[in-house]
Amino acid sequence: MDHSNHVRLAADELTPVNLEGATVYGANDEKVGTVDHIHGTSLAVIDVGGFLGIGAKPVAVPFKDFDWMRDEDGVVHAVTGWTKDQLEDMPEHRD
Repeated sequence: MDHSNHVRLAADELTPVNLEGATVYGANDEKVGTVDHIHGTSLAVIDVGGFLGIGAKPVAVPFKDFDWMRDEDGVVHAVTGWTKDQLEDMPEHRD
């Protein structure tokens, strides 16, 4: 996915309603997971691995590690430098 034409979200758009369910793209533009929920004001909990949400592992990633964007169709997604393997190696997040 070419993110060059996507618009970065403004600070007031960084709300759970806008971000939960967003696809997360990592290194080499690989889909690495989906935002499960926002934890406090500094962490996004990402579901990685699994298939169709079954067997996915939640991991907590600092909010600052994402570029939050909206594509041409208005769909919100995140871009990070983390790889899928790096995220899968992280400890499971438990609320």
